[in-house]
Amino acid sequence: MDILIWIQENIRCGFLDFVLPLITRLSNGGIIWIITAVILIIRPKTRTAGLSMAISLALEFILCDLIIKPVVHRPRPCDIDPTISLLIPRPHSWSFPSGHTGISFAGATSLAFSRNKLALPAFILAAVTAFSRIYLFVHFPSDVIAGAVLGVISAFVGAKIFNLFIRRKPDVN
Repeated sequence: MDILIWIQENIRCGFLDFVLPLITRLSNGGIIWIITAVILIIRPKTRTAGLSMAISLALEFILCDLIIKPVVHRPRPCDIDPTISLLIPRPHSWSFPSGHTGISFAGATSLAFSRNKLALPAFILAAVTAFSRIYLFVHFPSDVIAGAVLGVISAFVGAKIFNLFIRRKPDVN
């Protein structure tokens, strides 16, 4: 909790108060990552990257929101210290792990595994999203670290699932 209070007292400023809620909103419901996957799926040249990404996003959502959060039941920093003014509406789910961070790193890592040129900007967006969750006082640092790890693992497993079950094998004639 000390680092969260330190951020509030030393880093919080008008510019970040404006920008970071916008950045965090991009990953509400995984929307920016879902849109990216759909666009990749629509284009024949990037269809395999999009399908692999879609599997990774779905896997991260299932693990994070349907399994881990309900089991861990970790309260959010804003629940522990309600004196900090939130810049976004209080999220309704549990704190651990960060779903915004997890879905962001699942998307970015999927792009990296597909060697897509969007991977570097996606990782930058994922990192800024992770920081925004801490800055906005809705996650602990360990929540975003766990979310990032979960996202990377989801992308790895998603790529394996895609390669094993969906990618077309060449004909052996």
